[in-house]
Amino acid sequence: MSTATLDVIAIGNAIVDIIGRCDDAFLARHECPKGHMRLVDALTMSALYDSMGPSTEISGGSAANTAVGIASFGGNAGFIGKIADDEFGRIFDHDITAAGVNYQAKRASGGQPTSRSLILVTPDGERTMNTMLGISTELGDAELIPSMIESAKVLYLEGYLFDRPEAKAAFRKAVAIAKSAGREVALSLSDGFCVARHRAEFKELIAEGVDIVFANEVEIISLYETTDFTTAAKQAARDMKLAVLTRGSKGSIVLADGKEVSIPVEPVTKIVDTTGAGDLYAAGFLYGYTQGYGLARAGRLGSIAAAEIISHTGARPLVNLADLHG
Repeated sequence: MSTATLDVIAIGNAIVDIIGRCDDAFLARHECPKGHMRLVDALTMSALYDSMGPSTEISGGSAANTAVGIASFGGNAGFIGKIADDEFGRIFDHDITAAGVNYQAKRASGGQPTSRSLILVTPDGERTMNTMLGISTELGDAELIPSMIESAKVLYLEGYLFDRPEAKAAFRKAVAIAKSAGREVALSLSDGFCVARHRAEFKELIAEGVDIVFANEVEIISLYETTDFTTAAKQAARDMKLAVLTRGSKGSIVLADGKEVSIPVEPVTKIVDTTGAGDLYAAGFLYGYTQGYGLARAGRLGSIAAAEIISHTGARPLVNLADLHG
């Protein structure tokens, strides 16, 4: 096995986030499921945008956020995702590269627009995502960069991308490339609705070659079709090599080798926006994991990163995360 030059290579949707604030009544009027992500078409996106108040445009996408977080900790991260040759594509390309992430995609012409997500944040800090996937869902084998996958200690896959047959095939090919190079594979389950759509295939992918699974409480309960977190966690411990389960204000647990490591939350003065909390937790954990810090310390870095991200609007850190963990 050759020496790794990247800590993590992430594959996911390349999305520009449009973030605005609203109340619960606005969500109800527009039939937005609070706290979840729903897929919308261009007309719905336009109607929401026209009805909402002031907004901020920030490059996002779950796995891309994780890659940026790893780079902010001082790690070497890469990202694979598809963008169009349009205004939002140029915004995404500039932002992720400026954040220190290795990104080598060519902007595509003549097809769908760059993906975007309109994120509505309620006064309690909860985020509700309305996503127009656009060209990012067209990622397939052609977008994979085998040399980057082979050079990374961990391949990190975003569950949100797992909707189209082409993306599923690309995921499996990426896993095969990583495994052939002796690398590890991580999967984020992304969202409870996402799990419901792909439950059987996620379980199959996990059994076939995923080493690390990231899930929040809703997602792991959905995966095992139960209403009890403890029951789901026990099943995850049996099925997964390493399970990282986040529980919001209850902290997180890491399950591996028959052991459970409990990680407390980091204190936050005020929760402003929970967008990207799971993405940045994964960033901290994967940075620590790839540096060989051990599960407890890796989990603490995840909590530190999540605490920073929920203290402000947007899913990208506003400070150098390397300065926060000492």
